[in-house]
Amino acid sequence: MEHGGCGKDTFVEFVSEYADVTNFSSVAKVKEVASVVGWDGGKTDKDRKFLSDLKRLTTEYNDMSFISITNSVNEFKASEKDFLFLHIREPEEISRAAKQFSAKALLIKRPSLQAITTNYSDANIENYNYDFVVVNDGTLEDFKIKAQDFVKKLRYT
Repeated sequence: MEHGGCGKDTFVEFVSEYADVTNFSSVAKVKEVASVVGWDGGKTDKDRKFLSDLKRLTTEYNDMSFISITNSVNEFKASEKDFLFLHIREPEEISRAAKQFSAKALLIKRPSLQAITTNYSDANIENYNYDFVVVNDGTLEDFKIKAQDFVKKLRYT
């Protein structure tokens, strides 16, 4: 769904003004594991690479992140919520979610940010054919209008 710092959380916040949403990160469980071994919540390149590598390892070992995603999707389906945002960076995992859950892929882009290429997850974000691309290149009000338009588009397509 995003590059770090592109405005994804702000976009979800704006969408939540027009629809009832659930927001879930595929790296949430990975962060829990990482904190047990000493990760302090940092967002440096070293931290981002550690989380990316740990996510890969736990995916290979027991598919931890995708199981968490599946649980989140099942909870969403049992709810009255309008939209579920799954934050996933790896193209193969985006593809898997799109197939398994009929999910639509959204990329939030912010041209003023330099792409992060120091880890697998961030470096490969744009290697997917997204259903929607939202460019965060204006004011907050402009971005809010894009969120409102996104909700309208999803509701009427």
